[in-house]
Amino acid sequence: MTRRGAGISAGIMLFIASATCSVLHAQQAPTAGPAASAAASTERRNWYNDPFFALSHAIADCPVPLGPMMTRAQMEDDAHYRAERGTTCWLAHKCTKPNSYMYDPEIADSIHARLTNPHAFDGTSLWITVQRRFVYAEGCAPASFDRHALQQQLEAIPDVEQVFVRIATGAHGAMPYKTLAQPDIKPDAQPQ
Repeated sequence: MTRRGAGISAGIMLFIASATCSVLHAQQAPTAGPAASAAASTERRNWYNDPFFALSHAIADCPVPLGPMMTRAQMEDDAHYRAERGTTCWLAHKCTKPNSYMYDPEIADSIHARLTNPHAFDGTSLWITVQRRFVYAEGCAPASFDRHALQQQLEAIPDVEQVFVRIATGAHGAMPYKTLAQPDIKPDAQPQ
C-alpha cells in the first residue's frame, strides 16, 4: 500500500472511530427519571453539528426550518446510514476527503463569505442547512425574490454537490419544508 493510500485509510478509520465515539457518548448521557427520559426522547438537537444558520430574518412569523434537528432516537437510527453516505463519496472518487460531511463547515464559511450584500435578502427570512455537501435554503420570501439567482449563487460555491431551494411565498399555510415547531407535518411538495 502506498503512503497516500495508508494515510487515507487511516483518515477514514479515524473519522469512523470519532463518529462512533460521538454517538456512544451521546447515548450515555444520564437521565433523571421518567420525566427526563420522556423529555429527552422528544428533545431535538443538532447532534452532528451540521451547519445551520439564518441568512435573514425580516418575516417575523416565518416558521424556522427543522434543519438538522433530530431526536436521540433519530440520531441513533441515522448514525450508520450517515457514515455510509459520507464515505460513499470518497469510495466513488468524487471526494478528496474521506467523508463528504467533512466539507460542510468550509461550505458554510464560503456561503457566509459570498452572500454579503446587506440588501440581497431584504424582506425575507431564510435559513441555510449544509449536510453532506448538500445545501438547503429554506424559509419565506416575497414572490419577487429571485429564488433561481440564490440557487445559482449556492451552486457556484466550491464542493457543493446539490442545492435545494424550498422557499414559501407566505408565512402561513403549508410550508415546502419541515418546521421546527411542527416537525412531524409533511412539507408541501410545491413551494408557494
